[in-house]
Amino acid sequence: MFDGSELRLVLLKLIADKPRHGYDLIRAIEERTSGAYAPSPGIVYPTLTLLSDMALISEQLTEGARKQFAVTPEGTAHLADHAAEVAAMFARLDALAAMRDRTDSVPVRRAMHNLKSVLMHRLGEGLDRDRLLQAVALIDEAAQKIERL
Repeated sequence: MFDGSELRLVLLKLIADKPRHGYDLIRAIEERTSGAYAPSPGIVYPTLTLLSDMALISEQLTEGARKQFAVTPEGTAHLADHAAEVAAMFARLDALAAMRDRTDSVPVRRAMHNLKSVLMHRLGEGLDRDRLLQAVALIDEAAQKIERL
């Protein structure tokens, strides 16, 4: 989804919006994309270490074992210098969410599953060639009607 420098900017922006820990960052990205993308902990945590080494974020004292990070003044300046890139990356995340919302609706998945189940059941019974061609024609007709919506 992102190269290393892009993910650094996304994480930095999310931390600038509010102090966060690694798992919270993963969840924030996943929520922003409606579940279409969630970076792995194996990429997020090393990126947080790098941002900290670059003095763009700093660890805050918190209760519990999770490390929470906040943006530093250097991090704020870095975001300002890369504002256009950050905006483009968040637009890309938002577009991914919009696409997911358009194409992954529950009723469509239910209907597709129902169609698949009925087809598999009927094919398992051994349809003769005429009935098979009738089923194919019905599927093609449905596809054409949906295309015209």
